[in-house]
Amino acid sequence: MGVPTTRHEGDDGVATATALQAGGSPEGSRWARGRRTPRRPVIWFELGLIAVSYVVYSMIRNAVPEHETVAMEHAHWIWDVERSMGLAFEESWNHAINGVTWLIVSMNYYYATLHFVVTIGVLVWLYRRHPGRYAAARSVLFATTAVALLGYYLYPLAPPRLMTGENFIDTVIVHGTWGSMASGDMADVSNQYAAMPSMHIGWSAWCGVLIVLLARSLWIRALGALYPVATLVVIVATANHFWLDAVGGLLCLAFGFAVAYLWYGRLPHRMPRLAGAPSPAAPDASAPDASAPAGARRPGAAPLPVPAPAPAQAPVPVRAQAGQARPGAQASASAPSSPSS
Repeated sequence: MGVPTTRHEGDDGVATATALQAGGSPEGSRWARGRRTPRRPVIWFELGLIAVSYVVYSMIRNAVPEHETVAMEHAHWIWDVERSMGLAFEESWNHAINGVTWLIVSMNYYYATLHFVVTIGVLVWLYRRHPGRYAAARSVLFATTAVALLGYYLYPLAPPRLMTGENFIDTVIVHGTWGSMASGDMADVSNQYAAMPSMHIGWSAWCGVLIVLLARSLWIRALGALYPVATLVVIVATANHFWLDAVGGLLCLAFGFAVAYLWYGRLPHRMPRLAGAPSPAAPDASAPDASAPAGARRPGAAPLPVPAPAPAQAPVPVRAQAGQARPGAQASASAPSSPSS
């Protein structure tokens, strides 16, 4: 008998067994069943969700106890690790770029504004041009930000500009720029020791990855690739982060993509572009391949059943037509009869 290919709803055991017999794997069958069909996002729901999520994020981030002594110890430990690696370049970058007033002032405003502007812009672009991928991409951003809160709580870290015994320059205070919650008058309402991981890097890398994977124009993809690199230069030059904080932000982003993959069964760029579009189903190993030559079998497919030979039939005697003797009858009639005894 051939391998059954019809799968009834809820018959998970049969589906898994069929996949195994057909050369598949239980993991592939399970992920195929777990894929969620994207729906068209609702604008008012998304705006409310983003606003509420950011408010909750800010409240939790700022509610984390500011353990100044521990945060300073962590900062000096990070600085010593970077020195031991020969990669403690933050102070030299900070002093060099601070000497170019127009450049460092521009970086201060970059740090204060683009963090939000570009991220919201990418969300809007995904909502309008890639609605089928929007929910998965937004889930990556939310999961990345959520796990960062855990880092702020478990590993309080002072930024370089607040380190004691070092010569970092707080560029916001020196140049009197506005907008940054990390320095100046806004410092009282922001957690000063939430530097690890860097969400400037986490969010900018999220933007860059999606732009590179989904944008059509080459120059837009190039800008997407440069954006997180420029953000790294800015956070180091303004003495708001160590470069190891950026590594922490990338690890959080990797966690966010993993969560989206587990939830949707695919990464965001693998989702259908339009909401409600049919998802590409996994090929059935037992189904015939129209592109294969006749009689060929797909790799991993179950062997085709060999039909049993038909039973041999006895020859049907041919009746003689009227007026026509059977073969041999004339010879028998003309043969002389034997004499009787």
